[in-house]
Amino acid sequence: MVKTAFKVAYMGTDFYGFQRQPKFPTVEGELFRAFKKARIMDDPIRSGYSIAGRTDRGVHSLGNVVSLKPDSEATINQINYYLPSTIQIIAQAEVPDNFKPRYADYRYYRYVYFKDPYNKTSLDLERMQDASKLFLGEHNFQNFTKRCERTPIRFIQEMKVSQNKMITVIDVVGQSFLWNMVRKMVQVITMVGAGKMDETDMELLLNPDIYASITPVPPEGLILMDVNYEDIDFTFDRYAKHNFFKTIKEEYIRRRTIAAAEEEIIKVLTLP
Repeated sequence: MVKTAFKVAYMGTDFYGFQRQPKFPTVEGELFRAFKKARIMDDPIRSGYSIAGRTDRGVHSLGNVVSLKPDSEATINQINYYLPSTIQIIAQAEVPDNFKPRYADYRYYRYVYFKDPYNKTSLDLERMQDASKLFLGEHNFQNFTKRCERTPIRFIQEMKVSQNKMITVIDVVGQSFLWNMVRKMVQVITMVGAGKMDETDMELLLNPDIYASITPVPPEGLILMDVNYEDIDFTFDRYAKHNFFKTIKEEYIRRRTIAAAEEEIIKVLTLP
């Protein structure tokens, strides 16, 4: 069988991260179960299974990638039949035998920050955009991950900050990222926007000789938008994309309804 790469979309809300854990529901655990039921992978080692990256608990994805040499042929939708509706394979590509998804051309993350409507402090977009430029290029991100990280040097290709009413969107593109790195970068950018930090403080954080503790922003706002590879073209499945869209839309409406009810309760509680 030809080695195949799959692009996996999922909502991380109900899962304990991507990586398989014996006692907790994870994205990888569900994938393994579906692969086995669809008879395309019984033994991950024999199939040469590998992944692009392990997202944390609560983090979502539109483009994480896994690859394997399947035991038999199966369509995307045959595999998706055995997956929860909040996890769907949406694209695939034939890849060389030596393909390893962790060695990507670039990874693209997006963080969605919802402004607290009851907090009068606003984020200064221009300051955030200026501050984001300091992250561009190659830096030592020791303070943005675990201190025991042996290779904390990373290159940031692009970082954009935009706002739309109550939402601030921060896009980050780089070849690879350290554990919690993106969420800590977002924390710093939002602190600059709130006037709690300036560019001098940021420069100190990028100095590995100065120890600093940065609390990452919550994982629920982070989306792995894409993992891209040179000369690898994925074919998207329209039916799979539609099914995932339908699931997310229904969940979105349900949560907005809950939020609207909560807002009405807050209004009553804040009355004099």
